[in-house]
Amino acid sequence: MVRDLTLSQAIDGFTLEKQAQRLSPRTLENYERAFHRLLDFLGDDPPIRHITPHHIRRFMLHIATTPRAPAGVAPRPARILSKKSQLNIHVALSSLWTWAVAEGLADQHIMRAVPRPKPEQRAVNPFTESDLRALLAACSRTTAYTRRGKRSCQNTRSTALRDRAIVLLLLDTGMRASELCTLTLGSLDLKNRQLRVFGKGSKERILLYSPSTGRALWRYIAHSRPDEPPTAPLFISTIGTPYNRVALLNLLQRLGQRAGVPNCHPHRFRHTFAIQFLRNNTNIFALQAALGHTSLDMVKRYLMIIQADLQSAYDSASPVANWRL
Repeated sequence: MVRDLTLSQAIDGFTLEKQAQRLSPRTLENYERAFHRLLDFLGDDPPIRHITPHHIRRFMLHIATTPRAPAGVAPRPARILSKKSQLNIHVALSSLWTWAVAEGLADQHIMRAVPRPKPEQRAVNPFTESDLRALLAACSRTTAYTRRGKRSCQNTRSTALRDRAIVLLLLDTGMRASELCTLTLGSLDLKNRQLRVFGKGSKERILLYSPSTGRALWRYIAHSRPDEPPTAPLFISTIGTPYNRVALLNLLQRLGQRAGVPNCHPHRFRHTFAIQFLRNNTNIFALQAALGHTSLDMVKRYLMIIQADLQSAYDSASPVANWRL
């Protein structure tokens, strides 16, 4: 009989298993964060076999009702976890108990007796064409400023080529922020306008992009990264470090502030790509493949938005309605 392992010992074994399966670093970080929350809540390190559905239900109620300061250096007010974050914790614990039962470390899959949180449906708010033109203009020029006795002026930004390439690539492919941050120079096939990304679960897919985006990428690489090896990160900061999701978000938020476009974040480019894709091509399976989704659930949400657009267009164009026949 397998001896009773403590929760932390089981977590160590689970983590080694998932590392061997080559799960993404972000997924492993999310798992680790969820497990630490449970350990903190329990207050000790009980054998995993002794943890019951009652313990987990109390834990899920705790995270759903107790404000907590967000992670990071900057001081921010405490807040309750979103339903999506609560669901992510439930998924992480379910994965742990699936492994524990298979290893003989737990007698039952206790997470099946714990209801899954239902995440809130957030509104999909794509960029408009004028938003994107303003963002691209903000890539090239600094915020306008005036000096006493002088006319208002702007300066050219040293990172204009890089930032334009980032905006166009996010918009043209719908890739995730994490996927863009892990791109290397070798990921690109400029001749065939293709790039290789590794999405969730380390699943590889090939994305296409337009000639305009290809030209922006070529200009950025030719002027800023001409002699670097294929293994070098595609996008780097002004101090030479690779981009991560936080740095990318900060860059886009600054661009949005200069452009007068609020709520400028990477996932909004993904929404915009999906909406425009369906407006021009109703192949939902092609969109699913491009986005790297394992199901059609999110694609169906985008499709509902398009259908609402079509209904609105029909209502405004209908001769029977307009002539009141």
